[in-house]
Amino acid sequence: MDKDKIKKLSSNNFEQKNSQPTLFSLSGFGNKKVEVQFTTEQISSDGGLLFLKEVDKNIKLIDRIAHCLEDNRHASYVKHGINSLLNQRIMQIAAGYEDANDCNTLRNDGVLKICCETEDSLSAQPTMSRFENSISNKELYQISQVLVDQFIASYTKAPEVIILDCDDTAARVYGEQQLSLFNNYYGDYCFMPLHIYEGLSGKLIASILKPGRRSKSVKVFGILRRLIEHLRKIWPNTLIILRGDSHFCSQEFMDWAETEYNIGFITGLTSNNLLKEMTRTTIESAEREFKIYQKPLKRYHSFTYKAASWRHFQRVVVKVEVSDQGTNVRYIVSNIRCIRAKALYENAYCARGSAELRIKDHKTYLKSDRMSCNSFKANQFRLLLHSAAYVLIHTLQKQALASTEFANSTMKTIQLKILKIATRVKILKTKVKIEFPVEFPEIQIFKNLLLLFQELRI
Repeated sequence: MDKDKIKKLSSNNFEQKNSQPTLFSLSGFGNKKVEVQFTTEQISSDGGLLFLKEVDKNIKLIDRIAHCLEDNRHASYVKHGINSLLNQRIMQIAAGYEDANDCNTLRNDGVLKICCETEDSLSAQPTMSRFENSISNKELYQISQVLVDQFIASYTKAPEVIILDCDDTAARVYGEQQLSLFNNYYGDYCFMPLHIYEGLSGKLIASILKPGRRSKSVKVFGILRRLIEHLRKIWPNTLIILRGDSHFCSQEFMDWAETEYNIGFITGLTSNNLLKEMTRTTIESAEREFKIYQKPLKRYHSFTYKAASWRHFQRVVVKVEVSDQGTNVRYIVSNIRCIRAKALYENAYCARGSAELRIKDHKTYLKSDRMSCNSFKANQFRLLLHSAAYVLIHTLQKQALASTEFANSTMKTIQLKILKIATRVKILKTKVKIEFPVEFPEIQIFKNLLLLFQELRI
C-alpha cells in the first residue's frame, strides 16, 4: 500500500457533501466489479437488543428506575419522556455505544425505536446530556436502592449464603471533573468507583462512585452496614459473608460483625512486624524445605491475632509460598473457624478473583469508566446506567442463555455474538416487521430465544 497516497487522501475533507460521491467501488473478483452505496434504509446492527428489551419487560428494571426520577421539564416542550431516555441510553450502552454523542447517529435506529416504544426519532446528544445532569442526590440513592432490590428479586427464595465481593477500581479522567483526584498508586487523576457483586452468581448489587482516592474504613463500613441491614430485612437467616482485599479489613466492620447474626468476613490483612514474628517458624521451615528439594511449595498456618485497635481476637491464615522467585507471604483475616486454613485461603478467599472479571465486564466491555461529565452527580448517574445495562445482559446470559456456550462468556462476547446482529425493521400501519438474516452462526440460539420470550408473554 502507498502510505504517502493514503496519508494525502486521509487529509482531504471528506465532509464536503458537494464533492462526495454517492457510488464507491472496492476490489472486484473475476470479471465483476464491486460497487458500494449508502442507500439501504431501516437496517440496524443491534438486533439482539430486542432480547434485552424482553428481559426488561420481565424484570421491569427500567420502569422502576424511571419511577425514581422526577421530570421537572415544562410539559409543553417535552418530546422524549424519562422512560424513553432511559431505554435509549441503557440499550445504547449495552450495545457498546457508551458516549452520549452516539445518540446523534442512532436517533433513527429501528431496533432502538422498538426498545423505546416509539416511531419518532429518538433524543439527540444535547437532550441526553441535559438529562444526565438533571439528577439529584435523592434520585441517585433511590436508583441504587432499585438495583439492590432487583438483586433480591432475582432469587425465588432466600439463599442459604451470599458473598459480597467488594473492590474498587480506577476510572481515569482527562478533564477537570468534580472530585477527580490524583492517585499516586495509579499515577493519574481518576475516580475510584466501588463495585459490589454477589460472589457465587456474579450478580451486581451496587456501584458507587467515589473520589479518586481510597475511602476511609469508616465510610466503607457505613456503606456495607446499610447494605447488609437492608438485605437482612428480607433474608433474616441468610449467611452474609464480606470478601475483599485488606482495604476492607476494618476494625469497625469486625466489631459490628461480632454483634450480628450470621455475618462473616474474609479479607486480606496487611503485613506488620508482629505478624512476621508470629509466622517466622512457618516461613523458615518452608524455606529450608525448598533448599533441600528445590521444588516450589506452599505452606498454610492458622492462628489467632489481635491488632492494637481491635476489640476481639480474630483468626488469621498465613500463606507462605517459596519458589525460585523468592518467598511470598500473604495474610488473610476471618471470623469463619469451621474451614481448614488451606481451604479457607485457596477456595474461599482466592475465589474473589471472579469479582475482577465482573469489573472487567462492567468497566472494560461496557465502558463504565467513561466519566465525561463535569458534574460528580452526572457521572454517578452514568455509572448507574452502565450498571443497569450490566444487570440486563447478565440476566439474559444466566437465564435465557444458561444452556448455551455463552453461559460463562464475557459480556464482550455477548455483544459481538448475540447483540450485534444485522436486522431489518419495517414499521407498518398495523404491525412492526422484523427480519433477521436467513443464515448466521447463532440462528438456532435466536430461534430458541424467540420461542422462550414468546412463551413468557402467554
